[in-house]
Amino acid sequence: MQRQRPTAFAVLLALFAVATFVTTTRSAAQTERVLHSFTYVGPKDGAGPYGGVVIDSSGNLYGATNNGGAGQCTYYGTVVGCGTVFEFSTEAGAGRYKILHNFQENGKDGYSPVASVTLDSAGNLYGTTSYGGSGLCSNGFSVTGCGTVFELSPKAGGGWSYKILHSFRATSPDGSYPEGNITVDSAGHLYGTTFGGGAYGYGTVFELAPASGGGWTYKVLHSFNNDGVDGYYSNAQTIGYILYTGSTLALDASGNLYGVTDWGGANNYGSVFKLTRSSGGVWTEAVVYNFDYTDGANPTGALTFDASGNLYGTTVYGNLANSGTVYELTPGSWSLTQLHYFTCCSDGYAPQAGVTFDASGNLYGTTVWGGSQACGPLGCGSVFELTPASGGLWTETLPETFSNIATNGANPVGGLAIDAAGHIFGTTLDGGTGECYNYDGQPVDTCGTVFEIRP
Repeated sequence: MQRQRPTAFAVLLALFAVATFVTTTRSAAQTERVLHSFTYVGPKDGAGPYGGVVIDSSGNLYGATNNGGAGQCTYYGTVVGCGTVFEFSTEAGAGRYKILHNFQENGKDGYSPVASVTLDSAGNLYGTTSYGGSGLCSNGFSVTGCGTVFELSPKAGGGWSYKILHSFRATSPDGSYPEGNITVDSAGHLYGTTFGGGAYGYGTVFELAPASGGGWTYKVLHSFNNDGVDGYYSNAQTIGYILYTGSTLALDASGNLYGVTDWGGANNYGSVFKLTRSSGGVWTEAVVYNFDYTDGANPTGALTFDASGNLYGTTVYGNLANSGTVYELTPGSWSLTQLHYFTCCSDGYAPQAGVTFDASGNLYGTTVWGGSQACGPLGCGSVFELTPASGGLWTETLPETFSNIATNGANPVGGLAIDAAGHIFGTTLDGGTGECYNYDGQPVDTCGTVFEIRP
């Protein structure tokens, strides 16, 4: 079930000279600054944030790192840490950065989160770890934990309480290896996806519902199937060395769930699906859109609703340059409008995280590669903005192109958070001033950053 990468984009670069929509280089009125550089050589900080950050009403940022921290997880014999959950305060004079939880590889805790965390109305944080927990799965190389769903709750007087809500298991129909963010509804139910497990081995959609008297009730809502109709998630393929992030579900006003699969569907380039709840607690899945490569390929990350119920998302690959797209889906007809396609490399390349609206209706997102080529032919990634223009078109600008690995980070994989003042917050997987161990155990790699872009 290994994902096949689409045709190499380099062959297609000669096929186009002008992008479909207007593209400008950078908004001069916006400036980026690094708020925190992760480091793992010396202090046991977190390292490698794949997911973005969320922001609370006080301006505190929360996120997760895939490795680093005080845990003793190893890679080829080198201790690289098991990941962390962190908090960063943007308020002047506050405690700034601190680790809320260090994951451990101990057969109980989860480890190696790929997603970020989700904040509920009570201030609790929910997230997933791609490995760990009490369940055991085989990934083809070794036996490891199948992943977890966890909760971090603020304690009275300070500190946080951590607990595992569910450990995934290799027993059908349970899922395994969750990599997307958790979605919380108004009743406090948690929803998420796994890229493995389920009745057919191609991933699941699951629900955790608060149980009377405490605890949580776990239920698989749908098992994906590689049957030429349904979409599915494929086993951990990388873009270069950057892991595909998992699908994060979106809820509409009626409580229906929407998400994407990075593979499968009628054309085998991924799909958008809808899960509808019916009487008796049964959920029915329907594929509402199949990508065909010309309109995008391999959608990942989150879907976003606007006030009219239209859905917005990104694909990692597809279209003329095979560099990814931003699209809109209209409910009912489920017709797709392509808002922008990327034209690696001065533009962007490989958006993974979906898009975020600001208060004026502009869309913001990240690309893993592309942007300035000062740090390599593929670029180090970008933050893009799409602004509605006349005639239904959208104009793209690049508020940030990551051009200096040490100064402003590189390779943003996760999504963005925007506060009431229009400040944009995110993470980069690489870059910054901190040092990390690379795969051969040498302390030369950078660990990533938390950044802010101010208007």
